[in-house]
Amino acid sequence: MNKALLGTAAIFFAGPAAAATKNIFSADFYKLTNTDFIVLLAFLIFLGVVVYFKVPGIIAGMLDKRAAQIRADLEEARALREEAQTVLASYERKHEEVKTQADRIVSHARQEAEEAAELAKADLGRSIERRLKAAEDQIASAEAAAIKEVRDRAAQIAVAAAGDVIARAMTAKDAGRLIDESIATVEDKLH
Repeated sequence: MNKALLGTAAIFFAGPAAAATKNIFSADFYKLTNTDFIVLLAFLIFLGVVVYFKVPGIIAGMLDKRAAQIRADLEEARALREEAQTVLASYERKHEEVKTQADRIVSHARQEAEEAAELAKADLGRSIERRLKAAEDQIASAEAAAIKEVRDRAAQIAVAAAGDVIARAMTAKDAGRLIDESIATVEDKLH
């Protein structure tokens, strides 16, 4: 079969050599002085060597091996792409979960802050009421003390003034009569 292939190749590739020579069927064509013949022989020997050492099979095997490697690389790239898409989807889900959780935490913190502000406002209001009540009590106490002091002082002044008036207006006879009346009042009350 190799010989048939070689013969077919020789006829096929001899076409250019035949085109260069006017008559390939003449005896002059097959002389060693004819360069076209020498080139044709060299080419046929080259093809024979290539076929003998199975270079087309080796080249086909290398091409098949390279195609298999490329196919394997494509499969690996496809698998990596799918894995990357899976990881990306996972991270996107986690991102959404974290975002939702962060929104929930912020909302909860805001609600707690509002409740704490309301509580602090209520506590401040009660504290102000207590301080106002304490201040009013102190003012009332100070007012009562001032009124008592004013009354006491007025009573002292009134007693002193009455004593001065009585001392000036009283005679010895009136003083004796008052003493006698006082003693009689005390005796009546003791018995």
